[in-house]
Amino acid sequence: NDLVRLDILINGEPALPLAAIVPREDAHATGKALTRKLKELIPRQQFKVPIQAAIGRTIVASSAISPMRKDVLAKCYGGDISRKKKLLAKQAKGKKRMKALGQVNVPQEAFMAILNLNDGS
Repeated sequence: NDLVRLDILINGEPALPLAAIVPREDAHATGKALTRKLKELIPRQQFKVPIQAAIGRTIVASSAISPMRKDVLAKCYGGDISRKKKLLAKQAKGKKRMKALGQVNVPQEAFMAILNLNDGS
């Protein structure tokens, strides 16, 4: 009976309430199920949100929430390409800063669904 602690990392930060003790041979399947469920339940952000299941420092399952697209060029019609490039560069810089500071809020329904998922197995 080799038991391991399966941690869930959301945007690189451990979500301690979602950690679970599972048998080592079931860790990969459980991690895959948890990351898939969280991907459905966590709302999309302006930036990409990686969701990972880890045992210690080893990632056993991974999934990512794709970012919402925001069209900053919608107001920029016409010719000036340098203005468009400037707006896209500014958006990229802002998204990079947002990702660095980005706190991802996990809704209460996600915790309840994960607990129900654990009870079912």
